[in-house]
Amino acid sequence: MPPNDDDQAARLERARQIGLFRYMLIREAADPSLTGRQRGALVRKLAGEEHTDPDGRRVRISRWTLDRWILEWRQGGFDALIPSPRQAQPRTPPEVFELASALKKENPERTAAQVRRILKAQLGWAPDERTLQRMFNRTGLASLQTPRQTAVFGRFEAGCPNELWTGDALHGPRIDGRKTYLFAFIDDHSRAVVGHRWGFAEDTVRLAAALRPALAARGVPQYIYVDNGSAFVDSWLLRACAKLGIKLVHSAPGRPEGRGKIERFFRTVNGEFTVEIASAEGEVGREIRDLAEMNRLFTAWVETVYHRREHSETKVAPLERWMAGAPFPVPAPGDLAEAFRWSEHRNVSRTGTVSLQGNRYQVDPQLVGRKVELVFDPFDLTYLGVRIDGKDAGTALPFQINRHSHPKARPEVPAEQPKPTTGIDYLGLIDREHAADLSSKVNYVALAGGQPAEPVEAVDLTED
Repeated sequence: MPPNDDDQAARLERARQIGLFRYMLIREAADPSLTGRQRGALVRKLAGEEHTDPDGRRVRISRWTLDRWILEWRQGGFDALIPSPRQAQPRTPPEVFELASALKKENPERTAAQVRRILKAQLGWAPDERTLQRMFNRTGLASLQTPRQTAVFGRFEAGCPNELWTGDALHGPRIDGRKTYLFAFIDDHSRAVVGHRWGFAEDTVRLAAALRPALAARGVPQYIYVDNGSAFVDSWLLRACAKLGIKLVHSAPGRPEGRGKIERFFRTVNGEFTVEIASAEGEVGREIRDLAEMNRLFTAWVETVYHRREHSETKVAPLERWMAGAPFPVPAPGDLAEAFRWSEHRNVSRTGTVSLQGNRYQVDPQLVGRKVELVFDPFDLTYLGVRIDGKDAGTALPFQINRHSHPKARPEVPAEQPKPTTGIDYLGLIDREHAADLSSKVNYVALAGGQPAEPVEAVDLTED
């Protein structure tokens, strides 16, 4: 039975995730400015460490594999690191996975190997240990462990501004009955707030609204450290960081160490800013009318209060400490716009068309049968750039447009429901226009010094 479109899209997405994992791993070692000795030291260091793959497993990558990935990246760019998605269908019946999940939930201390032994004893057959472990990681069952003693970590601080930014989201008060969320990024060295944005959703669009202006105004950091929230693991963020040369680091599930500074900042926000907002009728505080006012007031608080006050730990004002490393190079507007576009891969049909979110587009007939990358602004699906092997291949011309924006690109303010009447007084408009027209006419008789003509008495033409 051939795979459906959803299965094919899932395999393509997994292949891109693997490609991004490989790129983020070799990015520093592949730097052309390194000498052979420096590159060899970095590769040996990477080969000696464990890394978290897209399935959440801790894996080791051999030096030979890392060298091969670096060579492939040099020869073919990012696309060369994306593996070909497998076409095979899953061979493990769903009921076996359900039984394995039940065994794991029954006793979280059971390892994948132990669950396999039980399945084999019960059914006479069982999938291999790695298949079960991948399933446990994918469904979150791997985190069901008996609490153990927490490891002790020393204090860490980046050595200079823009070396490390930490990002997170804060659940805020309700505005006009809707819950708000704050996306913020702080510089680890100075504790300066480099980017922020209040919004009505905790999604990728609102995250981009906080990060993109930060990169344009504050420069590009070496690292961005975030958690595993859905907005922070979206493929668009991985693509943006890869395009700008930023190494994106996610904290291990259940291990929030390293995000203490931004959590401390959020406590300050709650204690000094959101506490002054009236989140319900009758509460003491300022009533916020809309998000524009919320963001304007928050920017004023950050720039005039938080940034200029001595930090309790560094003993220096955050803005002063961040400016000590200035100036910082900022990306060109074209490079920044390219980094924040979204992309998806599609196969060109025999008719020279591709489909995206229910829309159909016409591409160059020479691309028939090939897999292309469609690059687009999520808010405008009427224009798509076409790339193949990382090179420009023209544009996709709209053929049939059913959706003008990506489903994830939801606006801050939902569209209002149509009203039964417009409230327009058409006759009143005509009357006012006529009165204005009369008042603007010139009285030539008065200008000539003559007497105004007597008004003409109306005559009833219906009389005999």
